[in-house]
Amino acid sequence: MSDEDKRRGPILIELDEETGAPGPGEVPPVPDLPGARPEGRAMQTVATLAGRPRSRLARWFWSLAGALVAAFISIAAWQAVMGLIATYPLLGYSMTALIVLFVVVCLLIVIKELAAFSRLSRMDRLHAEAEAVLAEGDLKRARALTAKLTALYAGRDELKWGLERFRDRSGEQFDAEALVGLAEAELLAPLDAAARREVEAAARQVAAVTAVVPLALADVVAALTSNLRMIRRIAEIYGGRSGTLGSWRLTRAVMTHLVATGAVAVGDDTIGSVLGGTLLARLSRRFGEGVVNGALTARVGVAAMEVCRPLPFGEGRRPSVAGIIKRALTGLFGDKEG
Repeated sequence: MSDEDKRRGPILIELDEETGAPGPGEVPPVPDLPGARPEGRAMQTVATLAGRPRSRLARWFWSLAGALVAAFISIAAWQAVMGLIATYPLLGYSMTALIVLFVVVCLLIVIKELAAFSRLSRMDRLHAEAEAVLAEGDLKRARALTAKLTALYAGRDELKWGLERFRDRSGEQFDAEALVGLAEAELLAPLDAAARREVEAAARQVAAVTAVVPLALADVVAALTSNLRMIRRIAEIYGGRSGTLGSWRLTRAVMTHLVATGAVAVGDDTIGSVLGGTLLARLSRRFGEGVVNGALTARVGVAAMEVCRPLPFGEGRRPSVAGIIKRALTGLFGDKEG
């Protein structure tokens, strides 16, 4: 064989096995980068923004700014209408009618918002009264409380059977705690189930958007809108239908409570167990962020149930955050268990 044929043949490189060089299977894994653990930044941002305390100076600023803007708009509209009436009477009177209709609609919106605040205040009063009744064990006050509760839910078709059962059995209860517990079991159990479904749907939506949509701030917007919608629906389920301002006030109350108690942190076993049990969450940071944001949304939902509920949760009736997370996220990023 010529030297040219040898050069065209394969080149063999002999490895010295005695050097002790590690093979590909023996190389240690690449360490995780600092901060690579999913933290649910979207939900933490939403909670921080919604739960941020408002400055009294800022409230005065926006109130005065709104009053000035409204005054200038009113004066400009008045001068424009007067000018039209003087120049073109028919057009001027038509504009006047439109302005009057607009003012009437604004007044109706204000009345609706005030009614929403009144409903929320009513639920707050029932909740506070229930806590006092349970603390004192006053049977007379407990019967008065349950009478208000049955009046509140008298027109709900889905609670008709529960109302009948409660009326039939309430006379057999001679203990305040037992009477309130019966009302909770017969009247609030179906509402709790509906509220849990809303929480699961919101957690699933936030997790999916965070994991799938790579756009900047899309997860924050999705988390904010989903949580606002969820809190509003939970309030409607329990009978405290809220308007636009009422929903924002309710959201601020829930988020402030969560921030104050540190419930938006990720360093506990509940979220860690869910995150560790999802294969794609371990493989992809985006999926991990989705799981954590969904878990924090579930926490917000449970807190909203506590705030909107007319009665405090009895022993063993408070929904498990871990259970809500598992039902909401099982099958979303992987195969369903069992």
